[in-house]
Amino acid sequence: MIALDQPQQAAPSGAHLTYRNRRSRRRARRVFDALFAGALLAVASPILVVASICIMLEDGGPVFFKQQRAGRFERLFVIYKLRTMRLADCIDRPKGDDASDPRVTRVGRILRKTSIDELPQLMNVIRGEMSLVGPRPEMPLMIKTYECWQHMRHLITPGLTCIWQTTSRSNIALHKPEATMLDLNYIRNASPKVDGILIMQTVASVLRPKGAF
Repeated sequence: MIALDQPQQAAPSGAHLTYRNRRSRRRARRVFDALFAGALLAVASPILVVASICIMLEDGGPVFFKQQRAGRFERLFVIYKLRTMRLADCIDRPKGDDASDPRVTRVGRILRKTSIDELPQLMNVIRGEMSLVGPRPEMPLMIKTYECWQHMRHLITPGLTCIWQTTSRSNIALHKPEATMLDLNYIRNASPKVDGILIMQTVASVLRPKGAF
């Protein structure tokens, strides 16, 4: 596991950030993200077809769920997921507990537990709206609850996975300051090596799911 700073409730002492915006590294990362995401999407296409059929058989309606999220510099973009909730309940509101949330369908619970519902976000990566690794994109309504320092997490492109995703998604809500501290820790230490470790940890988390992405 990556060595992490301990999450803190109070912001100022641990919320400082030195950020270097290297254009060459961003370009190289963009190429890698697009190629890797394209390959993953091709491999995952049969799974997406089966999941889509299951969604239509249980609940009908559209297969994909689209929602606005905040990207780099808090620019809004549309994120794509397989629909896991009943059609009438697909509205913007804080996520509930999957085990007791009546909005989630039977197929949806399986898709969330296995993180298959997140696979369409590979299209967001290919389009450059997301990266493979980076802070998870948040809903605009949740960003309104942020403390001022928490907005620093939007200095980089959001990702499919991150430190919070692999270590704390089951017990810390994404909008909480403790989760933001983990994002800032990633931004300070981001490197190809760190990204590789997080991707491997994500694969392990999917194989042994303890909470939905």
